[in-house]
Amino acid sequence: MTWTAFHNRGETLRTVIAVAAQRRDGILPMDVPGVSERFRDELDLLGALQLKWHTRLAGHIESELAVQPMDLRSAVATGWALTVEELPGVRMIIDHYRAEPVNDEMAQAVARATAKEHYFLAVMAGRAALGRDNGQAVGAEIEAEARNIRVVASALDARAEATPKLPFMERLRAVVAA
Repeated sequence: MTWTAFHNRGETLRTVIAVAAQRRDGILPMDVPGVSERFRDELDLLGALQLKWHTRLAGHIESELAVQPMDLRSAVATGWALTVEELPGVRMIIDHYRAEPVNDEMAQAVARATAKEHYFLAVMAGRAALGRDNGQAVGAEIEAEARNIRVVASALDARAEATPKLPFMERLRAVVAA
């Protein structure tokens, strides 16, 4: 894939995410301009959205763990809820196609992605390790718990607001001095 193709695919994906957030119907927006040229089919687009979801999920979980490292399960659930707030349309699409896949190939792909996500949630919460079979069950419990969380503002946002931001040049000088 060339840089131009990669860049165009990213732009189209951002548009798809915005449209999904606006529509909130759980259906892949295949009618967005550029989707048919940059994504092979529904599974390709769903895979790109899942990758975006998992990347943001990992980031939010890491941020929450930095703020509240003693309550891992709560941090993971809060990270999941923050990701839903940021990508509500994407989560609705993932949930829709988890419940109603278009074909067997999509059903298998979504099942694998769901199992990996549940295992990731359990590991990040300190409730699973390599070789244990309880990871998916624990991760599913954490996801169910997270679905009931309504986050007003994360602890990380509150801490960031309490710390005054230095101008860019001051921050750059501090980094260079260190």
